[in-house]
Amino acid sequence: MIYTITLNPSVDYIVQLDNLKTGLVNTVDQETKIAGGKGVNVTRVLKRLGHQSTALGFVGGFTGQFIEKSLNDEELSTKFIHVEGDTRINIKLKNSEETEINGLSPSISEDYVDKLFEQLSQTVPGDLVVMAGSVPASINQSIYSRILHSLPDGVQAIVDTKGKALEETLKAKPFLVKPNHHELGDLFGVTVTTVDDAVKYGKKVQAMGAENVIVSMAGNGAVLITQEDILFGNVPVGHVKNSVGAGDSVVAGFLSTYIETGDLKEAFQSGIAAGSASAFSSGFCTEEEVQTLRKKISVKPYDNGGGQR
Repeated sequence: MIYTITLNPSVDYIVQLDNLKTGLVNTVDQETKIAGGKGVNVTRVLKRLGHQSTALGFVGGFTGQFIEKSLNDEELSTKFIHVEGDTRINIKLKNSEETEINGLSPSISEDYVDKLFEQLSQTVPGDLVVMAGSVPASINQSIYSRILHSLPDGVQAIVDTKGKALEETLKAKPFLVKPNHHELGDLFGVTVTTVDDAVKYGKKVQAMGAENVIVSMAGNGAVLITQEDILFGNVPVGHVKNSVGAGDSVVAGFLSTYIETGDLKEAFQSGIAAGSASAFSSGFCTEEEVQTLRKKISVKPYDNGGGQR
């Protein structure tokens, strides 16, 4: 069984304005409201790639109801814990550039956190748990690490987060972490701009406890660091229409193939394809799009100073 955990979901309110005039009343040209959150997106994309998962996490208020109904309408499995307060609303404003305004999360008490641990106590060896997204301010940043320590032996965990939460997670030795190059740089107080940088600091992340590390670098490709190999994969050429959910699609694409083959290299290739397919579409990737792009991605051993060999 696959479980995704979204501690900090959102209703994403996406608005398009061709001509934003600050300080004045504006009317949007297009708008969309979707159930958002990194773990939620992983569940969504896994379904599109032929794999069922159960979305866990915290929702509350009318916005939480919207998220549950939206995912149920998509025939996705959810077992959210209901909290007091409203799930946040994140505004994504698109005109000549993309601006994000993230709302405040509801306060989540330790009683609700205990309920999540009760749910996860039902996991068994062979299960996979994906923990993705930011940690609400009311929850200690060590929560992902605590969850990892609580999981039974034989349950593999994939974590996609940043900052202190990522640093704490590494202490619990997750199966895979997936920072992008900005998040990787922030972890070490540096700017990561090249493949060599991604490998250098990705290896540091592995030394801190992660078994495997994927560093996504947008249009510059991605790096996979395993116990045996360091691999580089290119990103296929295409027009980026939407960056929302691309990183989550990398996780889902990787996981979908890893479940089927157990091959990290093939899973990495699928992850890049899924992330690219979502970025090139107005929504999320489809199985057909992923398979088409997969043929355009070359995964090769990394050669220090050359990116690949």
